[in-house]
Amino acid sequence: MKILVIDDDQAMTELLTLLLKPASSSIIAAYSGPQGVEMARTEKPDLITLDLMMPDMSGWEVCKAIRQFSSTPILILSALDSPGLVATALDAG
Repeated sequence: MKILVIDDDQAMTELLTLLLKPASSSIIAAYSGPQGVEMARTEKPDLITLDLMMPDMSGWEVCKAIRQFSSTPILILSALDSPGLVATALDAG
């Protein structure tokens, strides 16, 4: 299984890589929204984890961009806690 981790926080990306590595064969990381979209297109991961709060391109924008060409499952990880965010995330794809 190939997992793409998209997060601008390198420490969080490294932590997720450590946690997910035993359960999967390959973890790849992107440190910005545009890089994540490009890696989703070229690497064709089986699962994507996505942070919402990133500079340049928000997680919402990344999700919508990936949904233009892929139906890969996207797991949104965020420190934000609001019932409205769940609905917004589902609407974004």
